[in-house]
Amino acid sequence: MKSRVIERALSGEFVLIAEIGVNYYDIANKYEITPMEAAKLMIKEAHDSGIHAVKFQSYKADTLAAKDSPSYWDTNEEATRSQFELFKKFDSFSFNEYKELANFSNELGIEFLSTAFDLESADYLYELMDVYKISSSDLTNLPFVEYQAKKGKSILLSIGASSEQEINRTIDVIKKNNNQPIVLLHCVLEYPTPFDHANLNRIVSLKEKYPDLIIGYSDHTKPDYHVDVVKTAYNLGALVIEKHFTLDKSLPGNDHYHAMDPEDAKKIVDGIKFIDSIRGSYDIKFLESEITSRQNARRSLVTSCDIKKGEEITREMLTFKRPGTGISPAEIECIIGKIAIEDIAEDTILNYKMLSGS
Repeated sequence: MKSRVIERALSGEFVLIAEIGVNYYDIANKYEITPMEAAKLMIKEAHDSGIHAVKFQSYKADTLAAKDSPSYWDTNEEATRSQFELFKKFDSFSFNEYKELANFSNELGIEFLSTAFDLESADYLYELMDVYKISSSDLTNLPFVEYQAKKGKSILLSIGASSEQEINRTIDVIKKNNNQPIVLLHCVLEYPTPFDHANLNRIVSLKEKYPDLIIGYSDHTKPDYHVDVVKTAYNLGALVIEKHFTLDKSLPGNDHYHAMDPEDAKKIVDGIKFIDSIRGSYDIKFLESEITSRQNARRSLVTSCDIKKGEEITREMLTFKRPGTGISPAEIECIIGKIAIEDIAEDTILNYKMLSGS
């Protein structure tokens, strides 16, 4: 099966991925339901909001972080100061749970994805999805990049906190082991990303430097009212947008505080549809809807005095007035010197039948 995310992007269509991550644990606590029920609820809300794909995070704290790994997020928003302790709270799901979520997603018609953070999850996710997502945190983990690339599926590669040299090296590893499409996601590895750190012009540079890749954006800014960050990223060339997703942005901790909710997602989807509608065609030509305006808003050559039959047309006999249904002023040099073959009254829109040799 081909990835609908990749197919849409290859055809130049916008793709919105809801990064559910592990936010469903907190949603489960809020609504007093099981994590599985919460995860399915979030998938359904994402689908109903017009989102194209959902993405989870598959890991075990023991294989992801050392016991003394420090935080790198805003501890005012997420108070946990140990990566290991944070990840340990949210690592109970494994193959069976993700298989159930993948099946549920397929039934709804929304694509299922999950970021693998270890070899075991990379292996069991193989049959559940058509795209591998490589986190910014693993961009320099080249053995793991190579392991996933050899699976032969398309790759979504986030490049937060990366240099150009690091990006090139990772792309080379992927291409040596995989000939499937690559989506390069501009990203700022700062949670949350201040608006003035979003650095969206980098998207333009990525499009220029990597014309054979699909360019996207993994967003960690807090949703702005008009979702201008995401819309700007799209306008600059990011076809695939990934953004954290929650059902309650006020929940403390983890990835709720910089996530979009269903209303934000609807604004994004509707906003992109509007942008697409106003972009129009690249053809340099007038629209059919402008034909009437071309005829009536443009000007024609109009007589500024009475002209007798047999008189020679001079420039002083002519002026320019609307509508543009007669001879265009652009043709004035072709008209001067011709002979009127009938009497022509002042304020008459000239046409060629009135003139000799036309």
